[in-house]
Amino acid sequence: MRTRFGRVALVAMLTFGVTSGLATAGTLSSASSTWVGTWEAAPASGVDNTPGGYTNYSIRNVVHTTVGGSQTRIRLSNRWGAAPVTFGHVTVGVQARVGTADAASLVNVTFHGKTSTTVAAGADIVSDAVPLRVPSNSNLLVTTYVPTPSGPVTYHPLAMQTSFFTPNGDHSGDAWGTAYTQTTNVWHYVTGIDVLSPNAKGTVVAFGDSITDGYGSTPDANHRWPNYLSERIGQRYGVIDAGISGNRLLLDGGPAGEAAVKRLDEDVLSRTDVHSMIVLLGVNDIQQSPHQLDPTKIEGALQDIAQRAHARGIRTIASTILPFKGFDTWTPQLETVRQAVNQWIRTSGVYDTVVDFDQVVRDPSDPERMLPVYDCGDHLHPGDAGYQAMAYAVDPNSL
Repeated sequence: MRTRFGRVALVAMLTFGVTSGLATAGTLSSASSTWVGTWEAAPASGVDNTPGGYTNYSIRNVVHTTVGGSQTRIRLSNRWGAAPVTFGHVTVGVQARVGTADAASLVNVTFHGKTSTTVAAGADIVSDAVPLRVPSNSNLLVTTYVPTPSGPVTYHPLAMQTSFFTPNGDHSGDAWGTAYTQTTNVWHYVTGIDVLSPNAKGTVVAFGDSITDGYGSTPDANHRWPNYLSERIGQRYGVIDAGISGNRLLLDGGPAGEAAVKRLDEDVLSRTDVHSMIVLLGVNDIQQSPHQLDPTKIEGALQDIAQRAHARGIRTIASTILPFKGFDTWTPQLETVRQAVNQWIRTSGVYDTVVDFDQVVRDPSDPERMLPVYDCGDHLHPGDAGYQAMAYAVDPNSL
């Protein structure tokens, strides 16, 4: 989905900077519990104007859990890096107040038993299991310290969440947030959180663009539709958000991430214990330039995603494309493409089931347009009320 700020603005928001090559550190296990995903930020790109990386920076990423658990593990990424990156110190703790951790909860994160690890360019790493009891629907503070030059930093551009940083050395072990005098609206390095849950049946992945990423929702409020979905279903599943603003099915987009058909493996299929996937993609292929005017190309990409998920035993839910009349790229010709793709989604039977987001948010008096109460104001993205309505349109039994 196209955002209202450009690449330069993204970099100005402290955009510090994973390809395949997942390295998994040793973990603990429990016969009565299951590892599931509780949070995700799909990495979109690397910052290309920071050849030395963010040397001597501590970055305190604020992330919001869905399900809770008795232990956790952290996924770090150098997918878009051009050189190895060394994490000299990583901590995780439960947020007590803005930027400050509950001191009793703040613990070191280790990788193969060590507090420091180096991740190759193009790789991810998952930490050892951390003995931290993680509450559901709460904020965690994941802090990384990088002591040496690393090159472009892997990041997720649209966090809709304020995080914190300091360029003044290793403050990852500080419970108090006083050292973190600067803020960022971007998540850096951290791309996933798992928990050892006694209740969850698996992970639900929301795979999409800026509508899934939460553009237009209230910042720092966790009002993306996957957040509302998690609140609705409780501890039955972990819900993780693999949305990237601007993402397309068929074309790469720099800060908008690789084409969805390319990033499916890393951002969905490789995640922990994925039970089901909800796909909301295609509007950017239609409304962005170059416009994809052949609906069968979009349908083919959606079919490919479903087939690859089914091959892994993952349940698939397709969602119809939301109306966008009134947005500055809308034309009757593009509307015809959207309608054709939605008809295919509703009738093809390729996905296990369908959630009709189009029907939920459209204006009955003008079905090509979003209902004003659900519109964030740009006529493309919902606001909080629209995201809540979308979440409540998902049948929990369909998951």
